[in-house]
Amino acid sequence: MGKVTVFNHPLIQHKLAIVRDKYTNTKTFRENVNEIGSLVTYEITRDLETKEIEVETPISKTKAIVLAKDVVIVPILRAGLGMVDGIQNVIPTAKIGHVGMYRDEETLKPIMYYAKFPKEITDATVLAVDPMLATGNSAIAAINEIKKTGAKDIRFVGLVGCPEGIEALQKAHKDVDIYIISIDEKLNEKGYIVPGLGDCGDRLFGTK
Repeated sequence: MGKVTVFNHPLIQHKLAIVRDKYTNTKTFRENVNEIGSLVTYEITRDLETKEIEVETPISKTKAIVLAKDVVIVPILRAGLGMVDGIQNVIPTAKIGHVGMYRDEETLKPIMYYAKFPKEITDATVLAVDPMLATGNSAIAAINEIKKTGAKDIRFVGLVGCPEGIEALQKAHKDVDIYIISIDEKLNEKGYIVPGLGDCGDRLFGTK
């Protein structure tokens, strides 16, 4: 079973409070989601595979450590886009794939309309990014699509989740570790996380 890591760093929690606040405007919301993306990247990548190379400093030759594999960020559209720049600020060499889906408001099931990945994804460490882990259906569907490429090192990165979504994702993908900032109370009857932070995509892009 994949591990669940919950971040409790003071800076991250401070920014989460801003993101939760319904009075936070679109600009501030987007900036803080982006900054959270940067901050969590250090922990998410703590155990990335490395290899030793030789470099020449201005003084002498020495051994140095570099990443052994590519990193591919796969945001689940739309809301996943809000964390991509923050992660890529820390890993500027990361490639980016995309999975587009929307949720049927009656069935709460995801409907996929787009999937495109860089060729490096098969052997890369893949960060599947979606701020909200609610029912888990979108994350499960996206990771199903990612696995079709042959990728095996896949990690889910989010902001806020709930027990129902975490359990569903763990059952569907036992090999995927989950990184999240808060495990909230529950889902409501409309499939929104309580207390959550509302519709992350709408709040990021000002569409409501």
